[in-house]
Amino acid sequence: MDTDLLRRLPPVLRARGWRLYTTNGRLVDLWQSGGRALLGHNPPGLLRSIKNSGERGLFAPFPHSAEERLYKALGLLFPRRRFRLYKDEASLDKMLTLSAADGKAAIDKRWRPYLDKGALALFDTTPVFIPILPFSFPGAPAVLVLDPAADAEFPPSQVLSPLVLTAAARSIYDLLAVPKRGNPYFPKVDKALHISCRWKRRGIYLSVVLGGGETYASVFQHFLEGGFLLPPGPEENAILPGELSPGEQAKLAALFGW
Repeated sequence: MDTDLLRRLPPVLRARGWRLYTTNGRLVDLWQSGGRALLGHNPPGLLRSIKNSGERGLFAPFPHSAEERLYKALGLLFPRRRFRLYKDEASLDKMLTLSAADGKAAIDKRWRPYLDKGALALFDTTPVFIPILPFSFPGAPAVLVLDPAADAEFPPSQVLSPLVLTAAARSIYDLLAVPKRGNPYFPKVDKALHISCRWKRRGIYLSVVLGGGETYASVFQHFLEGGFLLPPGPEENAILPGELSPGEQAKLAALFGW
């Protein structure tokens, strides 16, 4: 992440859905926190889940049935798999170095919702990978997905806060409930991407191809001035939002055709 690029944003006052409201106006978020805000910045089900858990005082990392509920939700996304839960990606990286398997090779394998079928099919035979899930809340856990044959090679899950576990399970169920999120209907945008040589698309994920002396910073600034936030670094994919107004569609199509 390029912090200098992110600092180009005016102060963000609030976030709703796939839009950011700043001191200078509104931006459509094509970064979505690297995919963690894939379902929007304030999903109603997630907010209710956090509120209910918080009202019970479930902040400390104690054993709780919420862990099993999260495993069950993960099992719906990844049948016949085993899972490890760690408090953050730094903890996950540490656990990978302690594993008997070649964990370092696995760290580069990132599963994302709504990739195209070809990309998703690769994970059917990948023994260990890390999913990027729509966990848009503070303290969200890092998840490791394992083939059962590799289960004994990795350290056990850490004990996490029931609030975090409950929120994570809610996010997965919300993800499963919106299959159309992976195929948003934006005719003007789709046409612009189809004829563009500057953008490569895989599902709802987009990467830019720079040409000549062009820099990513110049592309980032161009989109920012047009009312759209790209990821703060070329190593991250832009993500199509779940909704766009007709005016936003026209503006975004023009930017993709630039």
